[in-house]
Amino acid sequence: MKTDKLSELSMQLSVDVLALVRELKEHHEQIISNQIGRSATSVCANIAESKYAQSRADFIAKLSIALKEASETGRWLEMLYKSAYISELRYKQLDKTCATIRILLIASIKTAKNNHLIQEKTT
Repeated sequence: MKTDKLSELSMQLSVDVLALVRELKEHHEQIISNQIGRSATSVCANIAESKYAQSRADFIAKLSIALKEASETGRWLEMLYKSAYISELRYKQLDKTCATIRILLIASIKTAKNNHLIQEKTT
């Protein structure tokens, strides 16, 4: 099965964050663990949903939601690091993946919007 880099990275982020959530809950941290678990898995889910979008607008909307969720996930990671729940190394590793996803999403959204504008001008 062929997968793209964005799908692979979003799945990896989800898997890594779910492992982190498990560890946080073992230490009785519930609030942030629930939030970051939802936001990280939402990134992956929205990217997957975008593959079967009903229209270009739907595609852009799904990727835009994934971008917002990736931004939120990055913020939760920063909060976990600053509150000493995760090490600097772990923070940097997870944040790098999250930042790469955001960069790819921004580029994909921009391309989809530009293609939409070009298509509108030619019709």
